[in-house]
Parts: sequence; C-alpha cells; structure tokens
Amino acid sequence: MITMKGICKSYKVAKRNAGFKEACKALFHREHELIHALKDVSFTIDDGEMVGYIGPNGAGKSSTIKILSGILAPDSGMCEVDGRIPWKCRKEHVREIGVVFGQRSQLWWDIPVIDSFELLKEIYSVSTPSYNQKLEELTELLQLSEILRTPTRQLSLGQRMRCEIAASLLHSPRLLFLDEPTIGLDAVSKLAVRDFIKRLNEEHKTTVLLTTHDMQDIEAIANRVILIGKGQVLLDGSLDDMKRAAMTSGDDMSEDSKNLDLIVADLYHNLNIL
Repeated sequence: MITMKGICKSYKVAKRNAGFKEACKALFHREHELIHALKDVSFTIDDGEMVGYIGPNGAGKSSTIKILSGILAPDSGMCEVDGRIPWKCRKEHVREIGVVFGQRSQLWWDIPVIDSFELLKEIYSVSTPSYNQKLEELTELLQLSEILRTPTRQLSLGQRMRCEIAASLLHSPRLLFLDEPTIGLDAVSKLAVRDFIKRLNEEHKTTVLLTTHDMQDIEAIANRVILIGKGQVLLDGSLDDMKRAAMTSGDDMSEDSKNLDLIVADLYHNLNIL
C-alpha cells in the first residue's frame, strides 16, 4: 500500500532579529536557515494496517503526511502509495485517500454541513446512490443527524471533527490519513472517534495512518508504531517494542513508567530528540 524509501525534505526559512531597523535591512538582505524536516525516511505499510506515527513537535510527521497525500514533493527519495506517486498523480491519488487535519477544515464555514457534503460529492464525482448509502452509514455511525443542517461555524469542536471525518470518507477511500484527529476533544468525543476508526478498519479494511500526541489514541487504535525524531525514523514496531526501548538497561519498569505518556517522554529523552 505505502512504500517510502530514502525520502528527504528541506525548507528554507527566513530569519531576522526584532526591530524596525532589522525589518528594513531584511528588505535588501534576507537571511535564511535550511531546516531538514525529513532525512532518509523509509518504511512500508501494508493494506489494512493501523499505524501510529509519533514524535515530538517538529519531528517531521506532518511533512510526511503532506508528501503521502501529494501536497508536497520531496527533495529526493521514492514514495509510492498503491502504485501511484502522490504528487505526480494528484487527481487519481486523491480519489483513493481521505485526509483529516485536526487544525484544518475541509468544510465550508458559513453553510450547513450537508451542503459541504454535497459539494464534496460533486468534487469527487461520487454517484448519487453511492453517496446516499455512504451518507446514511456515516450519519448513523458518527451520530450526525442532528447537526447536518447546522452551519460549520456553529458546531462545537467535537461535532466539527465528527463531520470532518465523515467528509473525508464520503468517497470511500482505501487509505485514511489522520493528523491529530482528537485534538481538543472531550473524553466522550474521543471515545466515539476511536471506536469509529476501529470499526471502519474492521468492516472496510481501510488502512489508517494516525499522527497524534495523545498516546491513548495510539493504544486504542494502532497495531504498530513508527517513531520519528529530528526527521529520521528511530523505531518501527509494536507498543511493547516502544516500552522496551524506553527502559534503561537493566531497570525494571516501575508502576509509574507504565503510563504511556511517561514511557514516550522517557523514550524521547533516551533518544535525545526533544
């Protein structure tokens, strides 16, 4: 399904000191810093896998998702998703993927949610029977019936995220990218989203790549964890592999360190990626 080999991506970022004088100086001579977001990233994900993609802020998680979804092209390396090169086959590629960015919206702000769904139906050229069937299924599973006629701007965060997930699935993608899908959600909404993602994978064999800082999301959803830090893949395995990597040599895991957040914090410190 997904193959990445030796992917590298860098960004040129403008830098200047504070103050009016420095701002004027930057008009004629701008200083830049080269940021290496991804350095030789390689991994494969098979059909139907549920993979957690974790790492500290700035590790390269979102850059990876943007390359896999075709938004960005890498500087070097090879990336294929179901036989397609994402940034070269944009139209064909987006028909087979769904993307949810927790801090971005694909719903139109001032119109009812159902109108946004209808627009997405036309954008993806979904047939009316398929659309109606999928809408009915998603409305029931995500409990959307009471909010479909409400403008997006009037929804709570939890309601909006359920609608965002539904919007990303209206065209029945085989692959779902989730970037912080539960950020800011209350406990009930988080549980609903997690249960839905697991059910989606069980019933439709949808491949899921999840990036999040919430380790309870990873524990509830993912069968495999890929840890990235400073643009490099540092660990690829199960949650148990991650726990073993977090333990210092010869130490037993204490009761406190069994908490996943503490385990991840220890792992980040051990690998010096904070």
